[in-house]
Amino acid sequence: QGALVESGGGLVQAGGSLRLSCAASGRTFSSLRMAWFRQVSGKEREFVAAISWTGGVTDYADPVKGRFTISRDNARNAVYLQMNSLKPEDTGVYYCASVRGAGNWRSTRDMDYWGKGTLVTVSS
Repeated sequence: QGALVESGGGLVQAGGSLRLSCAASGRTFSSLRMAWFRQVSGKEREFVAAISWTGGVTDYADPVKGRFTISRDNARNAVYLQMNSLKPEDTGVYYCASVRGAGNWRSTRDMDYWGKGTLVTVSS
């Protein structure tokens, strides 16, 4: 049984930066594709970014392209999300997830494990 734990969320002013971390335990996630999603209260969880198991391929939702960077350190069993030029609309709970098999890494239905999330609040 595996587990994912996110950290690094907090309150930041618009234009600021945060770095989220996702620590994996209980199993090896280094061979899995990983993704970040976010959710605002009352709305569906939405895709933010994803990364291949080697780290060589990444994908971003249009609203965060050019501002967010996903990376991973397989030796540490960890995934990161560097968020720069933050906007109030980036506010939400950010979740780390592992992709099930060859599933669509933009779809919540194709995720295997989820963390409990970390709250990011961007003030204007």
